[in-house]
Amino acid sequence: MRKFIFKDGNRELLLPVTPPSFTITHGIKIETIHIHTLGDVNIAGYGTLAAIKIDCLFPAQPYPFSLTDENPYTYVKTFQKFCDKRKVIRFVIPNTPVNLPVLVESIAYSERDGTHDVYATLTLREYRQLNAVKVEQSGTENQPRPAAAAIDKPTAYTVESGDTLSSICRKFYGDASLYPQVADANGLTNPHLIFPEQILNMPDKSQLVSGR
Repeated sequence: MRKFIFKDGNRELLLPVTPPSFTITHGIKIETIHIHTLGDVNIAGYGTLAAIKIDCLFPAQPYPFSLTDENPYTYVKTFQKFCDKRKVIRFVIPNTPVNLPVLVESIAYSERDGTHDVYATLTLREYRQLNAVKVEQSGTENQPRPAAAAIDKPTAYTVESGDTLSSICRKFYGDASLYPQVADANGLTNPHLIFPEQILNMPDKSQLVSGR
């Protein structure tokens, strides 16, 4: 009999009845952008977080296939607590690749046939931890700030998904209308056709304005 295990620290919660099925969605993010004269283009991104759906039975009757005689609403309350407290737990199905940290997104439950058995649907989302970067203190935070000087902007820019040449010019120069000059500086025959990871040279704004 396959076991569905939820680990909360040193505590393990085992579903009392093996679910008849479960669904795990795995994929990547695909963004569709429209490029003038070319049409729609799909840009493949990185992996999305797994989505998991499990239909459960929390029995109130002493069925021979039940692994416990626990009150069914004990399970309901436990998963509600995981959900409300945004608790990260580990979901494991032994002898399968399923072993990952998850959040309980929702639990829907009902009684159907007068047996007091509880039928529930668990929706889980894979959890991915964000690691904060520690910034070392320079020891000069209390020193007076020097007079403002000209900011050296990068001379190169790597195109990101969703960028357009005009949006990049707005970001760099505060003037989206400079995109034709930037296109010329990079030898682009079509200023509307740029791709993620493409590296653009960004001339000084004074050179672009004088070249109008």
